Amino acid sequence: MKKTASYLQNFGRRKLLLAGADCFIIIVSALMANYVLLALKSQVFGRTLLNSMILSVLSCTAAMTFSGMYSKLWRYFRKRDYAFCAMSALAGFVMAYALMYIITNEFHPKLIALHVPISITAMCLFRFLFKGAFIPLSELHSPNGQKRTMIIGAGKACELLLNEIERAKLLHENNPSANLDPVCIIDDDPAKIGSVIGGVTVVGTTADIQRFADEFSVKQIILAIPSCSDEKKTEILNYCSSTKAAVKIIPFLGELIFSEDKPIMGQMRDIRIEDLLGREPITFDNKDIKSFISGKVCMVTGGGGSIGSELVRQIAKFGPKQVIIVDIYENNAYEIQQELGMEYGKNLDFVTLIASVRDYHRMNSIFEKYKPQIVFHAAAHKHVPLMEVSPMEAIKNNVIGTFNTATLAEYHNVEKFVMISTDKAVNPTNVMGASKRCCEMVIQYLSQQHSSSTEFVTTRFGNVLGSNGSVIPLFKKQIEKGGPVTVTHPDIIRYFMTIPEAVNLVLEAAAIAHGGEIFVLDMGKPVKIVTLAENLIRMYGKVPGEDIEIKFTGLRPGEKIREELLMLEEGLKSTQNKLIFIGNQIEIDEERFIKDLEDLKLAALKDDEATAVAALHSIVPTFTTPEEFNSKELGNK
Repeated sequence: MKKTASYLQNFGRRKLLLAGADCFIIIVSALMANYVLLALKSQVFGRTLLNSMILSVLSCTAAMTFSGMYSKLWRYFRKRDYAFCAMSALAGFVMAYALMYIITNEFHPKLIALHVPISITAMCLFRFLFKGAFIPLSELHSPNGQKRTMIIGAGKACELLLNEIERAKLLHENNPSANLDPVCIIDDDPAKIGSVIGGVTVVGTTADIQRFADEFSVKQIILAIPSCSDEKKTEILNYCSSTKAAVKIIPFLGELIFSEDKPIMGQMRDIRIEDLLGREPITFDNKDIKSFISGKVCMVTGGGGSIGSELVRQIAKFGPKQVIIVDIYENNAYEIQQELGMEYGKNLDFVTLIASVRDYHRMNSIFEKYKPQIVFHAAAHKHVPLMEVSPMEAIKNNVIGTFNTATLAEYHNVEKFVMISTDKAVNPTNVMGASKRCCEMVIQYLSQQHSSSTEFVTTRFGNVLGSNGSVIPLFKKQIEKGGPVTVTHPDIIRYFMTIPEAVNLVLEAAAIAHGGEIFVLDMGKPVKIVTLAENLIRMYGKVPGEDIEIKFTGLRPGEKIREELLMLEEGLKSTQNKLIFIGNQIEIDEERFIKDLEDLKLAALKDDEATAVAALHSIVPTFTTPEEFNSKELGNK
């Protein structure tokens, strides 16, 4: 059986086998037709029958070859393919009997009436039976336990990869290439479908990935399109996520080395988190940032967190006069302190301070002593379900902490104050999001004070891949423990960006801001969390649903089915960076805002939860319940 399977795996042999079968069918059908005519005493004799068989074989195989019937994969014959096969064969017979009449002046309508339908029926039936019986035998087994592989992209990288695999097998090399069994190629160019590269056939487009992965029993998919855009890559990976195959990627064209000394297999890598964003990486004008940071005293609150620590790293590269790291969590603060000490030594003037932004007097002493010129406010509680359980902490840390830090910045004549917000502040359904929207309003209120010399700016973006408390570290831990990976809802989607992108946005915003702006990033298409989980499982070489279970646990307290980047009242204005926009500020009633803010602060300090949450609803009119928001979203699907 294995010998038969191995033989049938050669596409050229299959074509010869099919052509031979057609010839046999045409000859046998002629004999059967003549046998019926014999019973009716209308048979043809000797040379006439031989001539009809020879001409029919030659004409029909020529017509079938010309129409591409021998280049199609038999197992993927559909109704229209059988119809086209019948039409091609009919054209061959018409040509055969026309030639016979021209050459021999003979015409036998009874023979034609029997020979043609019997032949065409038998040829189509043979393809149907071959598809059902022989093809599974040839395509469900790979020799020597080799990994059945689908290659996406029929370009140069694919050719080199196939050549590398073939060479490794011929030389019996002990490397990963020899363990691959390429069974099909996918490409979106319709002209390439049906063509053969290195003995492997291009079978369909990326939309057909799941179907062909199932039918070919594919165990591994290689994305071999080095010039592929990030948006297209994500689209392809979404198709791959519906299969049970592991996925490998050939790097971007600029990273790929086309050389025999540098095998393609050695340059392949697993899916990275960044591959899942669905857009090109965002680039920024570092010249603006350098001129803005260089020689300045910069303070970062929450400087030990994932965003804050990256802000510190990036600021350090632009030659600041001094960096002040403020964080309440001493372990994080210690880690970034050690990292900077090892990298810069005495070449960077920095100080690490343990302090809470809630403590007005402690923060005031820091401002007085170090006199920061630029403040990046990253300190915040951001975990939605935890803040639903402890809403007072979100209000105290986020709202009061921001008010303390921002008003102190104004009092001490800080040049620029940059507050880091979140997409959860838009039409919030939870206390955390509402508190961050309130923070945005604090910054807007202060920017409207014409007597202030401080420029206040807000940056708003979505989830940050790999940040503390984000879904990625959780998924990784769950996968490493063998699962299950928990996703709250099959339809939940989020906007994502990388930590460097988030930090670059903050720095770019600070560099180009004039005060009062909310900077919003064009984050591309939102990502389905379940797709993110599936692709992350593949990054570990596991099969979603098979090696690692994905379990849906239900939406958590305060959780939205999807996040937004703009409120309905906000429009967008472009900036010099085509991927960064400025959201129009919503006018604030200053007297009412300050009164409500005072009520909120007093209630929070008294731990009067009901009054504090009610005050938050009053300040943020778009603050609604998750049930109301999610029911509308799911109802609109």
